[in-house]
Amino acid sequence: MRVYPNILKTIGNTPLVKINRITRDLPCDVYAKVETVNPGNSIKDRMALKMIEDAEKSGLLKPGGTIVEGTSGNTGMGLAIAAVIKGYKCIFTTTDKQSKEKVDALKAFGAEVIVCPTDVEPEDPRSYYSVSTRLAKEIPNAWKPNQYDNLSNSQAHYEQTGPEIWEQTEGKITHLVVGVGTGGTICGTGRYLKEKNPTIQVLGIDTYGSVFKKYKETGIFDKNEIYPYITEGIGEDFLPANVDFSIIDYFEKVTDKDAAVMTRRIPREEGIFVGNSAGSAMAGLMQMADRFKKGDVVVVIFHDHGTRYLGKMFNDDWMRDRGFLPASPKALALDLVKGHSHLPLLTIKETDTCETAFALMQKYGISQIPVLDENKQFSGALEDAGLYAALLKNRDLMQSQVKEVMRKPFPIVSYSDTIDHVSSLINKDNNAVLMMDLGGNWHIITRYDVIGAMSE
Repeated sequence: MRVYPNILKTIGNTPLVKINRITRDLPCDVYAKVETVNPGNSIKDRMALKMIEDAEKSGLLKPGGTIVEGTSGNTGMGLAIAAVIKGYKCIFTTTDKQSKEKVDALKAFGAEVIVCPTDVEPEDPRSYYSVSTRLAKEIPNAWKPNQYDNLSNSQAHYEQTGPEIWEQTEGKITHLVVGVGTGGTICGTGRYLKEKNPTIQVLGIDTYGSVFKKYKETGIFDKNEIYPYITEGIGEDFLPANVDFSIIDYFEKVTDKDAAVMTRRIPREEGIFVGNSAGSAMAGLMQMADRFKKGDVVVVIFHDHGTRYLGKMFNDDWMRDRGFLPASPKALALDLVKGHSHLPLLTIKETDTCETAFALMQKYGISQIPVLDENKQFSGALEDAGLYAALLKNRDLMQSQVKEVMRKPFPIVSYSDTIDHVSSLINKDNNAVLMMDLGGNWHIITRYDVIGAMSE
């Protein structure tokens, strides 16, 4: 049978997929190494397993031990999967800028997750680096992989990712483009490829708020370069041991906005659902268009899966709040009913009594109600103020039919009409309009719906 003994054996041998639409104006061929097909949906599965296996061999990780690590989510996922199979407990520290989906995914594998503040120095006792180090010392039989300085990280990519890319491109690769975080992927892969062909260019993607680019170009570790940023999985405010600057030929910085916008473009234009670091890598690749020529074979790493960013880069409101998408266009009539679109429209018949209408309005706390004729067409409307005024003048009207006191029917608008058009029809003489949605269901829009939309 063609089966695997456990899920860890499915790590690696990921596909290389041609990028067609986003890069159509480039002279070169661009291929993405799609790491989302690993069991943990990211490239970090490779190095997580390698670090554990090396720690087991060296005696640092003993049976029944606890793995404690600071992680943005993907390394934690790889560690957690391996821990399930091998029988270890996991405690992860992460930052408050990481997506909720990443945290929840780690918990799904039984890991304990501690969220720490982002905007602190690495040496601050509250940082996720410091907290994980402290816990590893305090907890009996605990081991901290320390993915940033553990060279098993880059070695995993030297042994796996590099050879896979070399074989998949039949040695034709000319450029490797990778987002740089711990440095393990780019440096392990790049070291192998440069050993095969020293002319291969290894291009690192950095983000604004990170120290990598300036350090590569000047040798200066400039703390003034450090400030909070949104992009996940790329950049650092210190120099991890896994970042071998002699392997990386050039760094390109990408803004949070450009990374986020490109993250959304990849699934829409290439059909590949990937995360923020892949978006940053592709945006950086496009910014470096002048570095490529006809005949070049460029490989970009797509690090992780888009499902970990559903509440962030793939959420329109989140993107607009940060100015990454244009402000919402003016609301349409369809938008005005979103708070009650699931509720059926309450109506009353012409032949019902005013007493029935009044009771219905009181029961549901509504101020107006459309009236239907015998053909179930809108023939009129009742509003509580008008009905109440009529009853004060003549109490006998309670037993009269609705058609005797109803006013003209509410205006009907299209679901695509603008809020300006809808509001122009709602005035002191007319408190509502009616609208049919795309499914053929009727809804009422009141002045309160309009006011609510304007205040958002």
